[in-house]
Parts: sequence; C-alpha cells; structure tokens
Amino acid sequence: MTQHNQLEQWLALEQEVMARMDGGVGPGVSRPDQVAGLDGLQMMQAMLRGELPYPPIARTLDFRLVEVGEGVAVFQGTPGVEHLNPMGTVHGGWFATLLDSALGCAVHTRMLPGRGYTTAELGVNLVKAITPKVRRVRAEGRVIHCGRQLATAEARLVGPDGSLYAHATTTCLVFDLPAQSRA
Repeated sequence: MTQHNQLEQWLALEQEVMARMDGGVGPGVSRPDQVAGLDGLQMMQAMLRGELPYPPIARTLDFRLVEVGEGVAVFQGTPGVEHLNPMGTVHGGWFATLLDSALGCAVHTRMLPGRGYTTAELGVNLVKAITPKVRRVRAEGRVIHCGRQLATAEARLVGPDGSLYAHATTTCLVFDLPAQSRA
C-alpha cells in the first residue's frame, strides 16, 4: 500500500470515529454510574461509539483514539505548529503523551469491572524528528503482561509511510478501585 493510500485510510477512519464521538456525549469524564459494571474494553468501546465521553486532552493536543481491542489501543495524532519546540520540530512531550495514551488505554482494555491502574514507569525513545510536513502519526499500544498487581505494555509511533518516530514501554500498577468510584 502506498503512503498516500495509507494516509487516506487513516484519515477516513479518524473522520468516522470523530463523527461518532463528537455526535455522542463529546469530551469529558465519565461518571461512576456510567461505567458501573463495565470492564475496561467495554468502556473504551463505548467511548468509540460516542456513548461515553472521551478525554478533553484529545482536543487540547489534537490526537484521538481510533481503535481498541483486547490488550490493544490505537491513537492517531495531528502534529501541528502548536506542538513545535524552538527548533521547529514536534516537542518530545507530545510524542510521550500520545504514546502514554496508547499504552495506558491498551492496559485499560484488560481491566475487569472495579479495577483500575496508574502509570508507574514510562520509557520513551525518540528515534526520528516529526516536522510540520508529517500530516498524521499513529501510536499503537499493546499489552505484554497484565497481572493482578502489574501490567506492562509497549507502543510504537509510526507515520503512514511506515517510518518509526518513537517507541515506548510502560509499567502500570493495577488495583481495586474505591467502592464509591464504582457505584
């Protein structure tokens, strides 16, 4: 598949997903009663259908969740001038936030009802600069291990031409959520 065709497929998927998400409840934070009894994958799928709010940071940093599966989360981001550092390339913090989102949401898909997680460690390796010429990048997160107390995941940040821009790993602490946040 050519880079142009890959980009067009990515953009079409992004448009479809954003129409559902913005046509639904839009950005915000889910209330405990909205997610009671749902596992992490069900929550993420409901978000993609527009039934649950998506995180406001997606608008702030111009990236979005586009796909989820068991132990997998895929985000697409639009690097813009508002994300540039003084050297004219995309700031490493934008890379890290996009990768952290893919990693965390991949782990989230493995959470049982009443279970949560938090990032304990995040390692990011930037291997190629993103310039304003890059129209989209895709962060693909995948769970390596999800146990009772720890979860690990890895992610890659790629362009539509297959260029690798960064890769990352995470270790997350897994725990029972307090009862009031489950009700």
